[in-house]
Amino acid sequence: MNLPPPGTTDDRVVGVLLGAACGDALGVPYEFGPALAEDRVPEMVGGGLGPYEPGEYSDDTQMAVCIAQALRDHRDPVSAEALRQTADAFLRWADDGASDIGHQTAWVMRRSGHAHGRPEVAEVMERASADRFAGGVPSAGNGSLMRTGPLALAYPDDPGGLAVAADRYSRLTHGDPLASEACVLWCEGIRHAVAHADLAGVRAGLDLLPRARRGMWAAWLDEAEERPPHAFSPNGFVVTALQAAWSAVVRGDFTTALRAAVRAGDDTDTVAAVAGALLGARWGVSAIPREYLDAVHGWPGYRADGLAELALGAAGRRTAER
Repeated sequence: MNLPPPGTTDDRVVGVLLGAACGDALGVPYEFGPALAEDRVPEMVGGGLGPYEPGEYSDDTQMAVCIAQALRDHRDPVSAEALRQTADAFLRWADDGASDIGHQTAWVMRRSGHAHGRPEVAEVMERASADRFAGGVPSAGNGSLMRTGPLALAYPDDPGGLAVAADRYSRLTHGDPLASEACVLWCEGIRHAVAHADLAGVRAGLDLLPRARRGMWAAWLDEAEERPPHAFSPNGFVVTALQAAWSAVVRGDFTTALRAAVRAGDDTDTVAAVAGALLGARWGVSAIPREYLDAVHGWPGYRADGLAELALGAAGRRTAER
């Protein structure tokens, strides 16, 4: 397996996508189950809510792959072309590749499928998402937070640009501002971790939110640091999903924290995928257990090497640092 040298920026770039994929695959067997005992070691045994093979990731990483491919193919993530490619990829995935799909995302896909292949597909998708929220239907699920991590790779030195992109990509399916704000915070955490190898970016991301919203999110982060991951269950809501992931992330190194995320119970694959993206950005792919890297795979046919190459492409790199 050809991976970047430990401790390099590219080690952390690759860690974003592979950390998310490994967290996803580790959480799959325990999805919507109870919290696990502290001495229980989660394993990539497959199963879960579908016929998942050991090490196979689910919708969390499948959708992240759609975004990463658009980032690889377009220099400007918020260009009409990049957004169109992403929206079309989501629709193709929903029809042909989705091993699982959240209720909110499925709802938006059904109402925008007629625009597949058309120039306005992203606008149609975003409008369906906004209409759902405006109609009072709950629209703050964790389905955009789980997939937007790769956006951080395209904005290595531009927190403001990343915040705009995180909001825009969240709104493709999630019209509630809470979902966008969670994506802004987590993407900035990932961007900063790739650049500086620490976890200060999530707190720094508060400054990227509307001023009136910062205190609320700061209090939620405080709560996550004070309580264990399982305290934030059910975690299908984007706020509790972020809290469960943050609670796990601040409690140890890559493996310790990722296992803590799975032990939280409920939407385990998503919480672990969210946590894994930030953990991979902080610790690098070199910190991911080899048995995870050997096993991880999923739609549309990626294994660890392919995901590593995709992450480097999304970051505008064609080869790893040597």
